[in-house]
Amino acid sequence: MSTWQVLTSFPTAVPTVLLIILLVYWGLSLAGVFDLGDNIDVDADHADLETLASWLVALGLGGVPFSIVATLLVFFTWLPTALLHEYVLAWLPAGVLQWVGGAVILLAAAGLSVWLSARVVKPLRALFVKHHAPENRSLVGRTCRIVTLSVDEKFGRAEVETSGASLNIRVWASSPNSLGKDALAVIVAYDEALQQYEVQAASAVN
Repeated sequence: MSTWQVLTSFPTAVPTVLLIILLVYWGLSLAGVFDLGDNIDVDADHADLETLASWLVALGLGGVPFSIVATLLVFFTWLPTALLHEYVLAWLPAGVLQWVGGAVILLAAAGLSVWLSARVVKPLRALFVKHHAPENRSLVGRTCRIVTLSVDEKFGRAEVETSGASLNIRVWASSPNSLGKDALAVIVAYDEALQQYEVQAASAVN
């Protein structure tokens, strides 16, 4: 049996079609049409998403984008199915026996793919840990250090320490003021529309 016949006949044709769809998806993602970090379709029913997520976690497939999980599952189903199709199934007589054998091979390969995918996903989880930045309003009341030469109603930047990390933020202050480079200031408000913080000199607040 030729390679083309193996790839286009049952059971290998099933994961082959899925693999082609995923390859198209990855190509479009690299072209910027889709977001590679998408986990699950946000238009899907919320209850269905929770069920799917719980199954992924239970199978050891959580913690990475769903697109990666799907690709691993399909690839690890396709590879053993294609090999067993060519070297085992091809020797069975055509007819019902070959179809039954194909179904058994496909199910066995799918089960094996879950185990293999879980092993690959485990070391990948560290690459997709999300570090949540503090909410903008949570910085109000914190002390920051001015990094620009001056601060007025239109321009200014400052650094604020959060859990050991330094955030560079947009700030403004009413003129005149004593704020200059390396001066300490207190964040007193956050403007959601302009996405900038109002600051006052620390000495003025104290």
